[in-house]
Amino acid sequence: MKRIYDFTVTSIEPFLFNDFELHVSLDRDLEPIYPGQFVNVLVPDTQKTFLRRPISIYDVDYRARKLRFYIRIVGNGTQILGKLQKGDKLNILYPLGNSFTIEHVQRPLLIGGGCGIAPLFYLAKTFARNHVRPTVLTGGQTAAALSWINDFETFADLHRITNDGSMGEQGLITDHSIMKKIKTFDRIYTCGPEAMMKAVAKMAVIADIPCEVSLENTMACGIGACLCCVTETVQGNQCVCTNGPIFDICKLKNFIKI
Repeated sequence: MKRIYDFTVTSIEPFLFNDFELHVSLDRDLEPIYPGQFVNVLVPDTQKTFLRRPISIYDVDYRARKLRFYIRIVGNGTQILGKLQKGDKLNILYPLGNSFTIEHVQRPLLIGGGCGIAPLFYLAKTFARNHVRPTVLTGGQTAAALSWINDFETFADLHRITNDGSMGEQGLITDHSIMKKIKTFDRIYTCGPEAMMKAVAKMAVIADIPCEVSLENTMACGIGACLCCVTETVQGNQCVCTNGPIFDICKLKNFIKI
């Protein structure tokens, strides 16, 4: 059930490339949250940014009543969020969207490009709690771009690839040697740049493996009212914020071309 509450900022941890982690807490129990869902945040300075900002949920701590986000500064809204201080209040609408399919999956492969890896952390953690250790593949331009993802090693078998070869293998994500073993997995999950997701989706289709993508269309309202996040599916146009952000690639129209 969707709720709107004022969360309290507990910490902000800056990273390279204008990325930062934002930790917030609530003074009551959190609503049930499933891997792949997101929140819509009201940016404090509404004079410049009157629309809410959609943010993937990186991690959930029910016991501490905390949410964790990994955010990249790309405009006024995220720039303001990056300047929040401990103790500040942040109005959040949550949980929004659908979730990844995890039932009956025993050999999952999670593929994230850049900060697109963010919604896959809670997915990996959920698999681990269900006694399934996932394989995670992540890629970036350089080693510095992947310096923040070590937390995955607690829950998953982590593989890295960089464009310059400074960490892990060298090349694009689809060049990684783990992709030569793609048929050993029973479901693939991916989030990141559209070109990367389409390339991964194409390989999944060829290997006849179910694949889900997390789309990052512009979402202003988060409840399907503004229609600015519409995407084409085989069942017609659908809002990413309500029918997604998770989609089976076979249901996305013109997403892959074989």
